[in-house]
Amino acid sequence: MKLLWVLFFGALSTISAQFHPDVIRKIDLTVANAVHEKKIPGGVVWIGNDLKNWQRAYGLRAIVPRAETATVDTIYDTASLTKVLATTPAILILTERHMVELNSSVSKYIPGFTGEGREAVTLKHLLTHTSGLRPGLSLQKDWNGSDTAINLACKESLQNLPGKKFTYSDINFILLGEIVHRVSGKPLDEFANEEIYTPLKMRDTGFNPAISSLHRIAPTEKVRGQMMRGKVHDPTARRMGGVAGHAGVFSTAADLARFAAMILGNGQMDGIRILSKHSVQLMASVQSPKEMLDKRGLGWDINTAYSSPRGNLSSNKSFGHTGFTGPSLWINPETRSFWILLTNRVHPEGKGAVVSLRRTLGTLAIEAVTNYRPKVLNGIDILRRQNFDPLKNLRIGLITNHTGTDAMRNQTIDILHQSRKVNLIALFSPEHGIRGTQDTEISDSEDPATRIPIYSLYGKTKKPLPEQLANLDALVFDIQDIGCRFYTYMATMGNCMETAAKRRIKFFVLDRINPLGGDIINGPLLADKPSFVRYHNIPVRHGMTAGELAKMYNKEKSLGANLTVIPLKGWRRNMLQDATGLPWRNPSPNMRSLTEAVLYPGVGLLEFCKISVGRGTNTPFEIIGAPYIDDLYLAQVLNSKNLEGVTFLPIRFTPNASKFTGKECGGINLVITNRDEFNAVATGLQIAATLHEIYPEDFDLEKVNTLLGHPNILKEIDSGQSIEKIREGMVVDEAKFRKRRRQYLMYPESKMGLNDLLKIRILGQELP
Repeated sequence: MKLLWVLFFGALSTISAQFHPDVIRKIDLTVANAVHEKKIPGGVVWIGNDLKNWQRAYGLRAIVPRAETATVDTIYDTASLTKVLATTPAILILTERHMVELNSSVSKYIPGFTGEGREAVTLKHLLTHTSGLRPGLSLQKDWNGSDTAINLACKESLQNLPGKKFTYSDINFILLGEIVHRVSGKPLDEFANEEIYTPLKMRDTGFNPAISSLHRIAPTEKVRGQMMRGKVHDPTARRMGGVAGHAGVFSTAADLARFAAMILGNGQMDGIRILSKHSVQLMASVQSPKEMLDKRGLGWDINTAYSSPRGNLSSNKSFGHTGFTGPSLWINPETRSFWILLTNRVHPEGKGAVVSLRRTLGTLAIEAVTNYRPKVLNGIDILRRQNFDPLKNLRIGLITNHTGTDAMRNQTIDILHQSRKVNLIALFSPEHGIRGTQDTEISDSEDPATRIPIYSLYGKTKKPLPEQLANLDALVFDIQDIGCRFYTYMATMGNCMETAAKRRIKFFVLDRINPLGGDIINGPLLADKPSFVRYHNIPVRHGMTAGELAKMYNKEKSLGANLTVIPLKGWRRNMLQDATGLPWRNPSPNMRSLTEAVLYPGVGLLEFCKISVGRGTNTPFEIIGAPYIDDLYLAQVLNSKNLEGVTFLPIRFTPNASKFTGKECGGINLVITNRDEFNAVATGLQIAATLHEIYPEDFDLEKVNTLLGHPNILKEIDSGQSIEKIREGMVVDEAKFRKRRRQYLMYPESKMGLNDLLKIRILGQELP
């Protein structure tokens, strides 16, 4: 057992044990599995932020000619990390000293780089991999020396016009390394050591490491029968004597952590300034052309095919770099954190794989530094973990608003727009607009961040028009509903499904939790004709997710949509919003808390009557009132009804918008005392019945049917029937629906509570 531990976990060293032990265990298992599956022989992981650091070595640093346990001070070939550890900061230091200019032609510093349009290539093009040069120099002919490499680079033909296409190219940084040499008068290795590594006390970092360090260096693979150890793995850099702008730096995790801390410190660490704040911003922000899908800072990767170390939780403001031999360095300014993987995945036979390992470690690193471990993941988070494969190469129209976010509040619009696998070309906005701030009709517009057209689904039309779908392969729906039938987002989803089916394009639902949970069902089935606020025959509080409703709509309305639901992970039907760990975001301007969402299926029924439901106050749907109401008397009458899970407090308030603006209203404040027992619909109907009884000339009971969709219930109220008796009919409907919905449920039902079973038995109904 001890031998197994050493094989997987190597020499352990924890600088700080403050990170959550559950996350650390996940990291241990993730890297151990990678070692066991021979994706890497071993390596070192470091996670750090402003307050704490943690590192651990795993597995072996050498397998042949003999096994050597990995240690935290193992020195690794960082491969292409050289581009950001040496070349990029060196160029920016020279820029700060006004010795080079980023927008100047490369030919200004390397006169041989001329002809065939090469004069148009600037240093910025090289730093963002948009020069038009191909990925690397040819190795077919035998050549050696830096001078030869530069001569070959100067003869390279441009494959594309500068600034028009992203092509990751070692040639770009070979040229940049030469510019450092020619402008500063020092070879790149000397310049980097004097200006970066020595001031930062990065004692084990540099090109062509000393023989005295050989015993700590992780070997890579055999070349001409000899295992390379202490010699750069990259064949071009090796021909250049081990010093090149694209590869050649060796380092330890501790040294890279100091470098990352300097970047997070806006260019300085321990009082030593290496770069200006402006230079760091140029590296950390998008510098490639706006229309380009691949996003790069100066030197650094932001969002390209090489961005797997970001993981599934990091912000799009994070940046980093990877290397061919397996290393990764990723920095997240928003969480003031970074993570490092050093490994020699090419040892001993040039094989190994780290892409999935990087992605998983990137996700766990964010969980570690933020202590954020979401219990539940929505569909967009799962889609991201699937690497967007379901949407690959499809032209997408996204139906969303401000509630379409991942677990870290990144907008689905931005996530899909920045994915290299997804072609997002249209946005569709529901009621309240794409940012959820409007209470009026919505017009077509354009998203200022992405320049993608936005088509309104809450204006002249509530369905996508044929011409808006003409160039689409699929529609994707990602909006947070609140679990109430007359909340219009689910009607928007149904309308879009109908249109997608007619156009024969795919329809995807990125499922989201029901914030009211999936167990409790309240209210009658629809007994009136459907409308936009009564889209389908379901109870008022239905207990279904968007994905489950989509399946129901598709079958029961015979839509024939080509439907795919990206499911939730970790959600149970007894979970309301506050049990999921997911952040709350107001789904609409007046839906400001989970309490208001729980009250809404009842209080919302009164919206069209002559009464304020709290719009224009700080607590919409928690209070109701009107100028004609005696608040003390109304509260007394309602409390005498002994409704389960709620009490009523007398209140006077003056709305500053909506109904009765500027007029003092008497009314009640609804206080939920037991959320599990509270029946929103029965409460709303009891309030309506009481107001109709006390103020029959003012209240306008008939308007309740606008959202209730059950005129017979209002006739019973008008005739004096008690709400207790009316509830018996609602319980029958609820039981029928519970049985009917079962075939569409994607997440297991909870066991019914004793009260639910008793109600059904008392009424003589079949148990679900």
